[in-house]
Amino acid sequence: MRQVKTKRDEFSYFHPVVNLVYFTLVLGFTVVLRHPASQLISLVCAVMYTATAQGAGAAVNTLKISLPVIILTAAINPVFNHQGVTMLCYLPGGNPLTLESILYGVSAGAVLAASLLWFVNINRVLTSDKLLYLFGRIIPSLSLLLSMTLRFVPLFRKRLILVSESRKCVGRDISKGGVIARMKNAASVFSIAVTWSLENSVDTSDSMKSRGYGLKGRSAYRAYRFEARDRAVLCAMCVLGAFILFGRISKGLYFRYFPSVKWVGITPLTVCFQIAYLLLCLTPVLVSRISFDD
Repeated sequence: MRQVKTKRDEFSYFHPVVNLVYFTLVLGFTVVLRHPASQLISLVCAVMYTATAQGAGAAVNTLKISLPVIILTAAINPVFNHQGVTMLCYLPGGNPLTLESILYGVSAGAVLAASLLWFVNINRVLTSDKLLYLFGRIIPSLSLLLSMTLRFVPLFRKRLILVSESRKCVGRDISKGGVIARMKNAASVFSIAVTWSLENSVDTSDSMKSRGYGLKGRSAYRAYRFEARDRAVLCAMCVLGAFILFGRISKGLYFRYFPSVKWVGITPLTVCFQIAYLLLCLTPVLVSRISFDD
């Protein structure tokens, strides 16, 4: 009988160093590279990674977040930014509306949306235990703070739902009563959730301190092994990252918006730079495909 293959994020099971290097490279290039093709690659790959790891429904939800961000940024930027030589018309205030300002707004929105989507995946892959493993010995206080911060938002959301459902059972639901009553109930739910989270943070800090966390010479349990597949993927990412960095330094990925739109011509080398960036961003997707389709 053929075994049914389930969807999962195989890349999240790699060594934490591999995860950290990947997200550092992808986020860094997402912010630095201004070429529209590079920005489109980053945005599409972030959605594809979400779909591979969490399913099509999660990918649709990410699109609901990213597309309004791009549209809103593209609409707001021309109101405040009037640079550019290609004037389209004049705004009601008398300021010019330029094509370059619109294109730059779309670019800025794409960067912001892609960064948000990558941070969603970072929060899911780089868990608190991985952060403690990576930075626990080097900067123990910062690693503990990062791990607590990353898990604060999803944990706070769960507590809000739990408190709201509990108060609903005693007739103090935020959807019932007048406006003032709803505001009071919502404030009570928020206050209880915040107090609960702060108390939990103090308990976590005291617990870690009582266990000797951060003391010099303290041993640490290492649950991760650096295997052959980790070395192979890490080497491939480093080679791709170095090649993309060379393309950025040599202006093979050059693109400007002001005062006029200008970019480097399409050559076999510039195409290779974009293909390398595509392969880098698709690393988690390719890893999952190789793992399940062998």
